[in-house]
Amino acid sequence: MAAVSGVFCRITGCMLVLPGFSSARIPMRVRIHIVILLTLALSPLVVPVILEHSPNLKDPGALASLIITELMKGALLGFAARLLLAAVEFAGTTIANLIGLGGLPGLPIEGQEPVPALTSLLVMSATMLIFVTDLHWHVLSAMVNSYALLPPDGWFEAQASLAAVSKQLVEMAMLAAKLAGPFFVYAVVINLAMGIMNKMTPQLPIFFVSMPFVIAGGLLLLVFMVDDLLAVFILVFGEWVKSI
Repeated sequence: MAAVSGVFCRITGCMLVLPGFSSARIPMRVRIHIVILLTLALSPLVVPVILEHSPNLKDPGALASLIITELMKGALLGFAARLLLAAVEFAGTTIANLIGLGGLPGLPIEGQEPVPALTSLLVMSATMLIFVTDLHWHVLSAMVNSYALLPPDGWFEAQASLAAVSKQLVEMAMLAAKLAGPFFVYAVVINLAMGIMNKMTPQLPIFFVSMPFVIAGGLLLLVFMVDDLLAVFILVFGEWVKSI
């Protein structure tokens, strides 16, 4: 029973921040039931591993250490996945600001902070694709495989974990740059063109008059690029999950 509590703690820590499962829009009771069902499903696979690395679970100190470290290790795994979805949110906010839709409010999908409507659309689409492409099942497989990378020995290696988070932050920045890159080029070109037109016709408020065309051009570019943007995210997310 003590080993099963360790499984429960790692799954709980992961589900607290894992994209899709950790959303505040999912009732707390549903999330608790999901964690309990996953614990029952994965316990036969990982309980022998826990007993091998932590045989002295009758000791209250060893059990408390296992519970705390398993929560932290599970949260580390879920946080790594959360950073990839945060890249989509960051890129969506950047794209909205570049094409003039940054002031259009929207409801947050994963977090609590208000974000532009375009960001909510991209985050919701990316989260939905995780489930449509069955990558959430690979996340469960990665959770089982994580016992080889992060053994349940009652210790938490802070230095190695910090290095892993730093590496994932780099991946997040690269992914966000890939997603928002075409819109940076669009914003530079369109603003340069408007600046030239403003110099040629200083009597007209070019930036005010051209704003609808800037938004329309940005939305048209998004229509042609959104499939590729989401495909890049799913490719990166799938490679990360399968690498564990």
